[in-house]
Amino acid sequence: MSETEQELARDLGFLEAYTIGLGTMIGAGIFVLPSIAAQQAGPASMISFFAGGLVSLLAALSLSELATGMPKAGGSYYYVNRALGPFFGSIVGWGMWAGLTFASAFYMIGFGQYLLPGLGQYVGFLAGWGQVGITIAALVMAALLTGVNYYGVKETGALQNVIVLSLVGLILAFLGLGLFSGPTIGEFNPNGWPAVAATIGTVYVSFIGFEVIATSAEEIKNPSRNLPLAMIAAVVTPTLMYVGVMFVSTGTLSIEALSASQIPVADVATEFMGTIGALVMIIGAVLATVSSANASILSAARVNFAMGRDRILVNWLNEVHSRFRTPYRAITVTGVITLVLIAVGVGIGTLAEVASFMYLVTYALVHVAVVVLRRANPEAYDPSFKIPSLLYPIVPILGFVACLVILVQMSLIVQAIGSVIVVFGVIWYLFYARDRALSESLVGEAIAPEPAPVANGEGRYRVVVPVANPETERDLLRMAAASAHAHESDHAEVIAVNVIEVPRQTSLSQDLTFEEERVERQRELLDSARDIATELDIGLRTRAIVGRNAGSVILDVIEEESADHVLLGWQGTRSRREHVLGSTIDPVIGRAPCDATLVKLGLEDGRGEGDIMVLAGEGPHAPVAAQRAAEFVAAADEASLTLLNVQSPESDSDEGLSPTERGEAVISELAERAGIEYMSYDAKVSVAENTEQAIIEAAQDYDTVCVGATRAGTISQAVFGSLPEKIGAELAQTVVMARGEEESPMSIREALMRRLEV
Repeated sequence: MSETEQELARDLGFLEAYTIGLGTMIGAGIFVLPSIAAQQAGPASMISFFAGGLVSLLAALSLSELATGMPKAGGSYYYVNRALGPFFGSIVGWGMWAGLTFASAFYMIGFGQYLLPGLGQYVGFLAGWGQVGITIAALVMAALLTGVNYYGVKETGALQNVIVLSLVGLILAFLGLGLFSGPTIGEFNPNGWPAVAATIGTVYVSFIGFEVIATSAEEIKNPSRNLPLAMIAAVVTPTLMYVGVMFVSTGTLSIEALSASQIPVADVATEFMGTIGALVMIIGAVLATVSSANASILSAARVNFAMGRDRILVNWLNEVHSRFRTPYRAITVTGVITLVLIAVGVGIGTLAEVASFMYLVTYALVHVAVVVLRRANPEAYDPSFKIPSLLYPIVPILGFVACLVILVQMSLIVQAIGSVIVVFGVIWYLFYARDRALSESLVGEAIAPEPAPVANGEGRYRVVVPVANPETERDLLRMAAASAHAHESDHAEVIAVNVIEVPRQTSLSQDLTFEEERVERQRELLDSARDIATELDIGLRTRAIVGRNAGSVILDVIEEESADHVLLGWQGTRSRREHVLGSTIDPVIGRAPCDATLVKLGLEDGRGEGDIMVLAGEGPHAPVAAQRAAEFVAAADEASLTLLNVQSPESDSDEGLSPTERGEAVISELAERAGIEYMSYDAKVSVAENTEQAIIEAAQDYDTVCVGATRAGTISQAVFGSLPEKIGAELAQTVVMARGEEESPMSIREALMRRLEV
């Protein structure tokens, strides 16, 4: 199943998204935590809830911008992974997943407390079960909710709507009657302000609901509107409720009585709502804890799904159920771990605090991600909601500092458990994800941001061709001209560039004075380029440049010219040391913000002509390779086009297709994606165990082979990917490697060097 087929359907509206978030926050904050918070900070715990709400509102603003800019499943994990790279992505992904599973276990134990000691006062057979009964009830409900999420999101959203709307009515009634009864607050802050600050960390688990909304971003209708509205509303609404409930609770019961209660809200309600009111609140608490755990299990599974999609986790998790369209394996794993946490008897307070710890770490990095993405400004980041200019960068900076302050106030045992999870994320990245993860950090781009190229309004399609060798100049210009001719309606032109490199010890003007031979050779080369362009009937401009580094100069030309395509020659040798394809080629191919084509010229006959073969695959750059081949065919007098796909002999297709049928389907789809379905081409499918060898053997029958990049950016020691580069190095024929318009982020080292040069 291809990656595109595994996207989740958008079937959650504003109400579903809002209630998923609100349900999580109401469940923990209002029904379970008042006794724990009161014990730690007394009536001043309402300040802890209010401060937690403010910190969450800052995070919600940052998340709203990120989520509307990149509405993908995974929430904070996805944004941090995209902005800061897979190192921090692994930390946040594992942290979010752990935090949500700890939170789910916390809610389920709260469910058990309200079900047995709570309802046990009214239903005989539920009484007297003790802690063992609470654990069993929590396990049963956790297993049931795992099944609900396994079955489908629509059912989940419907369940949330019913539960949460009922809870809002109950809480409003509780607050109205409680305030009318005249609660009296005793000593407001008996344990001091440090206790109030520490309590923020304890109760912060109540405020992770809006993150649940972000993790479901890929399933929300009209995310540009519904995401920020749902997240901000899901923070403001319960924050006001938390403060009100703590005011009523600490003003109705003594701190000692409230701290000792397993069902605090029900015991408070007994004082002014009577037995019936207490029973109603117990039922509400049972529904609330179910709602909280339900939303958290759903969200945790989405994080797992997103990590699997980015190859930070094993791809086995990246499987969507053929019938229910849910990431059923991720849901199952999440449910199992939640059951384990419940079964081993982790304390309810510890579960809450660990969940809080992991989300405070996550939100601290989310604020950093906003700043990085704003400064790096990648093409794919276009938020429809932005933090208002008056509040930026105040919001992310203040939010980051607030998260750190709360973290250092938490207990040592919680800090230790949280640190273990963080270290696990680091180790996982180092030993598993580093060589597999798809994304790269944009921190370098943020340190030294590049201005976005401004179109000059001339409507030209520009192909930049660096020329350096008179023996290959004609063929490179002819292939560039073929690309330009394919865009004649855009007033296309070719820009031939030659760079004289000068060491840093020599000034550029000094070199021009004393290197007359090199300057003359450059002039002759560009004069020849103009003659060739005349023969090819293509508009051409030349640029003769003297600089320190040819790769950097070419990149500057591409930016200045707002180029659409850069075409370079390659000798066909690879290195596994400092550079992969060459000191000039690597930076240009890795960083050029346009189509990039690398040509290794083969035998003198048939360079970009004759029989041309395209490796037809499902990768994102395969259509670009097919387009290059089509351009060459269109410009040649006599040329044929063949699309080759290699399939494994194992028939594992969900549709029951044979390997040959699968290959034909891939070829047909590629032709459509490349826009060449109108052309005459031969479709060839090879069935072989060794894909690489089969391609190399098949290529022997063709004059030119075109292949698309198999990976994005200069990750590890690959520019195009190991397969295209090996084909280019091993074949004697002309090999064309192509990638589409996809800019690879600069490294932090490159960014610092560029910043120092300014």
